[in-house]
Amino acid sequence: MIIQYPEYQPKIKGAASKEQIFDEIRKQWVKLTPEEWVRQNFLNYLVQVKKYPPSLIAVEKEILVGEMKKRFDILVYQNSKPWMIIECKEQNVPLTEAVIKQLLAYYSVVQTSYMVITNGHYTHCFGVQANQVVNESVIPDYIS
Repeated sequence: MIIQYPEYQPKIKGAASKEQIFDEIRKQWVKLTPEEWVRQNFLNYLVQVKKYPPSLIAVEKEILVGEMKKRFDILVYQNSKPWMIIECKEQNVPLTEAVIKQLLAYYSVVQTSYMVITNGHYTHCFGVQANQVVNESVIPDYIS
């Protein structure tokens, strides 16, 4: 699916390779990388368009996948439980089977009702119901 992103005026400071963008969820400045650009635009979409509560979104938290420390990009909670896990890639990275396997590895630790991969241009959303993974045509609205 292709996301229609809202207009977004992020706070950016610094110059060239030292640019930073303000993450409204984490309330801190982070290095502006191509992947971070995708993550911040997707977060803005979730909050502004889909009305996801910012207080129920976690960004870049460490989890243990097997014996390896990994960091998921975005995790959305609903009713105090993990509800949606999102993996962001920079715009020129294709959403391949390897990206889906990475998302599934995170899902094996943090089981959610939805899994999403995005590179900013293209987004795939998968719903999980009764151990069946189904391709969703839209990002679900947040229902509290």
